This record gives sequence, structure tokens and C-alpha cells, in this order.
Amino acid sequence: MAKFNKDSIGGTISVVVLLSLACSIIVAGSAVLLKPTQEEQKQLDKQKNILSVAGLLAEGTKNSQVKDIFKQNIEARCVELATGDYADCPANFDAKVAAKDPKQNQKIAPEQDKAGLRERAKLAEVYLVKDKSGSVEQIVLPIYGTGLWSVMYGFVSVEPDGNTLKGITYYEHGETPGLGGEIENPKWQANFVGKKLLNEQGEAAIRVGKGASIDTEHGIDSLSGATLTSNGVQGTFNYWFGANGFGPYLAKLKAGAN
Repeated sequence: MAKFNKDSIGGTISVVVLLSLACSIIVAGSAVLLKPTQEEQKQLDKQKNILSVAGLLAEGTKNSQVKDIFKQNIEARCVELATGDYADCPANFDAKVAAKDPKQNQKIAPEQDKAGLRERAKLAEVYLVKDKSGSVEQIVLPIYGTGLWSVMYGFVSVEPDGNTLKGITYYEHGETPGLGGEIENPKWQANFVGKKLLNEQGEAAIRVGKGASIDTEHGIDSLSGATLTSNGVQGTFNYWFGANGFGPYLAKLKAGAN
């Protein structure tokens, strides 16, 4: 039997191959083992953001309490965006994944694509926030749109009238820290509270821009030094609360049909 010479070129290559194989097995095994933990953390973060925009996440709330608070107060439902009707949620529904799936997505015509999305899922998951008697006191809706550098993901809370904003939060984006990144600033987000999505004529009421809070009743001053990010927020609102987004659903809420 030939003696293995680790100092030869063949031996060196063999050692490298074996080490690479071992590392690949370790990495792959770790990914599989950690996936349930990662999914659990992802779900926890989602629940925390929903509770936060609904005003139900008290300071100091422990992670172990979030799941129970969410279960006690929130009912998740799926909505067919084209009609505004509730629909059955597919198992493990993920709007980000569905938006890339030709069987689950809807292409957006360029002239309608105010948020720069290109496509979106046909369904959206909404979250009914209920009081102790079971009555819906607010609805949390997911929104997203393109900013300067990234797609900005957030949640908006709306009163049962389908028109009055109760809160907004952005939880994932890649905008410039200190500039566009200020969409995360609670002080700026607080400016949206109490504003109307639509005016009395049924037209989009939210205006994000320089001096908008003075110029219009439902205006929000743009972020200083972040015009394109602010424009992205405007585009997000224009799309998601228009006829091609949550418009049909909110109209049914306002009419008491949902």
C-alpha cells in the first residue's frame, strides 16, 4: 500500500479538499439546525413591530411575553387586494416570497407603480387589533416601497373607519443613517398620527414634502436632507392606499362590509 505523502502536491490538494468538505458539512449542518431558531426570531420581530405600531408593546416587555400579548390581542387575516375581501391564508404565507412567485403575484403597470415595486402578492396579511370584548379597534397593514437606496418595509395602523391613521413604523430599510434613516425616528413617525388617508373628495390626503405640514391639513414635513427617501414614503402611501393597494379593503371597512 502506497504511503500517503502529505507534502506532495497531490497530498496538499487532498488535504485542502478534505478540509473544504468538512467545513461544508459543518456549515450546512449548522444552517439546518439553526433554521428553526432563525424562523422563530423572525416571527418574534414581526410580532413586536405589529404590537409596537398598535401601541401594545410596553417598554421593558420581555421576548417571552410578546407571543402571548400578540395572541390575546391580534387576529391575522389575509385580504385579496383586488377585491378587498378576506381570503384563506396559504400555509406559511410570506408576502415577500409570494411577490416573486408568478402563481401568487400581480404585475404592476408602470403608470400605477407609485412605490416602485414592479410586482406584489395578490394577497396581503392584515392584523385586526381587538379589545377585550372582541371588537376591532384598529387594523395594522403592511406597507413597503422604494426609497433612495433600498426597499423600505413598515406597518401602518388605521382606525376602523378605514381612514384615520393611528400609527406608523418602519422596521427594515437601507437608507442613509441620520438622513433617510430617520424614517425610524419616533418623533417623525408621530406626525402621521390622526392624519387622514383620504380627503372628503376621496382623494389621497397624505402629503410628504418640504413645508407640507403648513401647506396641507394632512401634510408631513419631509426628512431634512433626504428628499428621495421622503418621496419614497409618499409613493408608498400613494400606492398602498390607492385603488391598486388597500383601497378596496379600506372602502369596505368604511362601509361596514368587513
